[in-house]
Amino acid sequence: METIVTLTNYKTSRKVKKYVSLFKTAFLFYVCLSLFLEFKNNELSKMKSHSFKYTLFFYFIGLQTVFAQYTEVINSNKPGFSESPYSVGTGVYQFESNLFFRNTKIEPTFSRPQSFGFDMLFRTSLFLEKLELNAQVSYNRDKVAFKNIFTSHYFDTGFSRFTIGAKYLIYQQEYEDKSKEVRSWKRRNAFDKKRLIPSVAIYAGLNTDMVNDYYKTGNMSPKVGVLLQNNLSNQFNIITNVFYDKIGTDFPELSYIITGTYNFSDRWSTFIENQTIFQEFRNVTNLGTGLAYLYNKNLQINASGRFLAEGTAAGFYAGFGVSYRINKHKDSYKEVDENGREVKNTPITRYNKKKNGFFSRLFSIFTKKKDNKSSKKRTRKKRKRKN
Repeated sequence: METIVTLTNYKTSRKVKKYVSLFKTAFLFYVCLSLFLEFKNNELSKMKSHSFKYTLFFYFIGLQTVFAQYTEVINSNKPGFSESPYSVGTGVYQFESNLFFRNTKIEPTFSRPQSFGFDMLFRTSLFLEKLELNAQVSYNRDKVAFKNIFTSHYFDTGFSRFTIGAKYLIYQQEYEDKSKEVRSWKRRNAFDKKRLIPSVAIYAGLNTDMVNDYYKTGNMSPKVGVLLQNNLSNQFNIITNVFYDKIGTDFPELSYIITGTYNFSDRWSTFIENQTIFQEFRNVTNLGTGLAYLYNKNLQINASGRFLAEGTAAGFYAGFGVSYRINKHKDSYKEVDENGREVKNTPITRYNKKKNGFFSRLFSIFTKKKDNKSSKKRTRKKRKRKN
């Protein structure tokens, strides 16, 4: 009787979490849309009158926790600039740092030809299975140059970015497990066309404008994006990001990032990436590559280099980073026996198996009938011998 109650509670809990997830997503979408419209119209007086709405927004963001896409080893976005649609996992607190140096030629009038700084991305998941909260901060020492008849420059130090945001996985693509295909070599090694359909997440963030004067836009501004990932094989995947940033300001940006990642082994991986940012007066493009080394399941070390083309100026970018996670993840709904060992074959695990489709159930009926017929023993009547 206990297993029936446990399975019933589990099914009910899944339904409740599903509806709660939909409600929270709809609420966040409503608040983000309201923020976007108000920032776009620069209705500062109206924004002040909606202080309760902003309080609710940040309170809601702070309370979001997720049963997320946890992995046994750290899953870092570094050394690339793109962002995976998957979250880090509930109970995981991940820090992705990067020390960088950037150098370009001096352009006419004002430009920022050189930067040396530190970038930090913090990621965590708290309530919903597919929701991740993150915050990104960059601190730079910039060389600001002025070029007209004469050329001069000065150095300025401060924050260049302070953005908080969240992403939600709205679709996760599933792939066939061909390792169990033993009858046909062709089917075992054939390309799975489902891999052409990406997993999809949406991103919403807020630029706080608590940055240095050179990077200020006048007020806080929203940032939205779409995150895609195609796992074309077990070793190679492609990540595509599209962002609309600094919405409602005088400096809006539309950008895309395409990243191809290849795993040489369980420890080593490489990437190649293109990012282009479309601005009002110029476009900024970079082409980069690099290496990542998995030191242990919670620590990754990486390095990257990039060619830069910022308007008419060309240059390079070099970065070295470390990603580390504090792993407090605990799996939900584990059943243990009287000795504390996990019971793997339970009503819950059987319920979660995805092989219970219509056709599999239909074929399993005939399989069971066949097994039952073969297992029956034929009884023979004994003949009486005549004396």
